[in-house]
Amino acid sequence: MDTPLFARFAPLLRDLSDDALEAEIRQPQRLLLDSRLQGGKRIDVAYAPFEHVTPGARIVLVGLTPGRQQMGNALREARRALRQGLSAPEALAAAKVFASFSGPMRSNLVALLDGIGVHRLLGLASTTSLWGADAGLVHFTSALRNPVFVDGANYSGAPSMLTTPLLREQLQAGLAAELAALPKALVVPLGPKVAEAVEALARQGVLDPARVLAGLPHPSGANAERIAFFLGRKPQAALSVKVDADKILQARTILTAKVAALG
Repeated sequence: MDTPLFARFAPLLRDLSDDALEAEIRQPQRLLLDSRLQGGKRIDVAYAPFEHVTPGARIVLVGLTPGRQQMGNALREARRALRQGLSAPEALAAAKVFASFSGPMRSNLVALLDGIGVHRLLGLASTTSLWGADAGLVHFTSALRNPVFVDGANYSGAPSMLTTPLLREQLQAGLAAELAALPKALVVPLGPKVAEAVEALARQGVLDPARVLAGLPHPSGANAERIAFFLGRKPQAALSVKVDADKILQARTILTAKVAALG
């Protein structure tokens, strides 16, 4: 479905030159939704077309917030779709799937989800098809759906989205509403800050905590060692001191059992 924000920004997206769009991605002005000072830091919230919700999705993958690269990918794809004559809902859907968990992060995420049996729970050969033929089964989203920047840098979890008014408002208006609309879906928060936010919403009664699969290593390339150990590709004896092996083993045991119990 179309949304008020997309209806507001679609004409701008369609008409911006390449240079003007790239300038907006680097430093949002016309795409800026809000800007406030918090603890001496400037928090900016920009628009990017991430509000598409997959109706009837059986799994929700929740990141932290779109970074500048992901924001740019979504804006460019939405503009391409609009210029090709696609409808607003089609453009939103295209932008969302195109920009969600791309590159090495996607392959890591597929391996992690398959590793705990999510593919079998969904009746798939592999969760890689969630980015293709089975895209109708997945809803991609973020704890903070619109891109957030702190002093111009990608938001990385500080200040807390649970205690910062601007961020808490976005969490409640965006993610809470999306999860409430998908009560039967599995919810997979990616990273401890996202898990904290999702679990807070579960305590509010927004979603069933039994359907929350928290504890996967974050699928970013920087987390390669933890991912390899979680998947059994690297022995414990070969781990560096920065890896908490017991924590990862416990998470793997809990998640595998939780997925099996939902089957």
